[in-house]
Amino acid sequence: MATESASAIGHASSWGYACFLTVNATSVWGGIFPFLPLEFQTVEVTLTFFLTQAVAFGGAFLASMLGSYFFPYGARRMLVSLSAVLLFLGSACLITAMYVASAAIAFVGAGGVLLGIGCAGMFMLWQRYFASLDARTGNFRLIVGTAIAPFIYLALYLVPIALTAFLVPLIFVPLCGLCVALSVREMNFEQPMFEDVPRQHPRVYRQVVADYWRSALCVGSLALVAGVIRGIALLHEEISSLVNSASMLGSFIAAAVLLVLWHRMSFRFGLISVFRVVYPLLTLGFLLMPFCGLVYLNAFAAVAYMVFSLVQMLMMMQCAQVSRDRGINPVFIYGFFGAIVYILQSVGFLFGWASELTVPAGSQWLYFVALISSCGLGITLLVSTGTLFRPMVSKGTVTADPIEFYSLAAMPAVSVGRGSGSVFGEDARKANCGLGAELGRASAESLEDGDSLVRSTADDKPATPAKRRRRRPSASEDAGAIRDRLSKQCLVLQERHGLSMRETEVMELIARGNSMAAIAERLVISENTVRTHAKHIYTKLDIHRRQELLDMLRELGD
Repeated sequence: MATESASAIGHASSWGYACFLTVNATSVWGGIFPFLPLEFQTVEVTLTFFLTQAVAFGGAFLASMLGSYFFPYGARRMLVSLSAVLLFLGSACLITAMYVASAAIAFVGAGGVLLGIGCAGMFMLWQRYFASLDARTGNFRLIVGTAIAPFIYLALYLVPIALTAFLVPLIFVPLCGLCVALSVREMNFEQPMFEDVPRQHPRVYRQVVADYWRSALCVGSLALVAGVIRGIALLHEEISSLVNSASMLGSFIAAAVLLVLWHRMSFRFGLISVFRVVYPLLTLGFLLMPFCGLVYLNAFAAVAYMVFSLVQMLMMMQCAQVSRDRGINPVFIYGFFGAIVYILQSVGFLFGWASELTVPAGSQWLYFVALISSCGLGITLLVSTGTLFRPMVSKGTVTADPIEFYSLAAMPAVSVGRGSGSVFGEDARKANCGLGAELGRASAESLEDGDSLVRSTADDKPATPAKRRRRRPSASEDAGAIRDRLSKQCLVLQERHGLSMRETEVMELIARGNSMAAIAERLVISENTVRTHAKHIYTKLDIHRRQELLDMLRELGD
């Protein structure tokens, strides 16, 4: 664990992502304004920047999602230099606006557009990189980078204000671009997620959207809250100086707590579960807002941004896991989440900014903000989960896979990419030779008479009404539940060897004698993705053939 931690902390990707989060905090979130002269921070300047940046940021995610679906090969050629250049030009426009007063608004607007598109593009690059690694390595480097970023950001306050604005385009943007370029060299572009052509199997993408739109809506609702706070902060300078620091502090706390828990135990949770936990806190915070003073408003703004920083990090992990599990383009799924989340944040920003202007009767505007925001959170809760305490979907329904964390102290490291995430090692390469033929013959194989281990009626019986209600078919009635002897033994192997839920599903279906095409049909993924999951399973179990898998399961007993 100590060696792995040191490796992640010293890796270029962790520091590069930390530098990017600093750039993002000092530009997209408007954090650069505390480092600029006060006379420059007029209402017209800040409103123009926030509005243009918000529209460009959300629009870039939507365009990336559509582009990755209709032009998948173009999405693969996203250039690091292009995003870095846009970030540099955007920061340069803001600096120029300070010295060209006659065209300040024009330069600020251009800076907002360039920074919005540039930051969205850089987010896509980092998302694509972390998704290309195995879950353990990718999540660990992502969390470490998130934990480092606040220290870099807060260190900017130690630099004279006259120099701080120039550090972003001249130091941090080139450094971030260099780290991305070094990290991209590790990526294995032969994975199904990068070779995928969406229009060849649109059903897979429709299923992903159907499974994850509720999760995206939950994150978007929290983004709406952050946007409302951002709009209020625009009108109250005493709040605006706090929310960015609170966001970075929240990132550190969330990353640190997650690392500690991950080291001690294995756990899994989904974005909807996170929303259900924070919903009462945020709703109560909004309802108390009209009755409390400025100190409370500052504290609530800090908490709201802390929560949003946490779900931003979890959103990247969720999207990376979806890409690995289902073999879909990481730009598509992250663009899908980002479009919903950041467009809703823009709506929240406009609402928060306009609320005081439209209801100008003392503090009554806070009642208006609290009412609308609380209603928005409540509607999201109802749509996504049914109620606070009872899920909307019935037992046996699987709508989205949770984010999985297997104890760092207990599980051995597994590589799946190139370099740190490189191909699977000699044993796996040997396994790959016979894997295609094994899976291809699986559907035609007759299992041994009397072999109760793999003899199952799951594929022989017609689908029950409960199965037809499932949103995403799985290998068992409930993902992760024990249905029969084979299900139990697969779960034992999952715990012993650190298989993901999707890998466990594929392993069980292989053991039951399903062909590669049948598995792809049942799980609504491509055959190439099934083949990749099988490679990972064989590598983690250190076996080469399906028969060896059956032998391992048989040896487990009851």
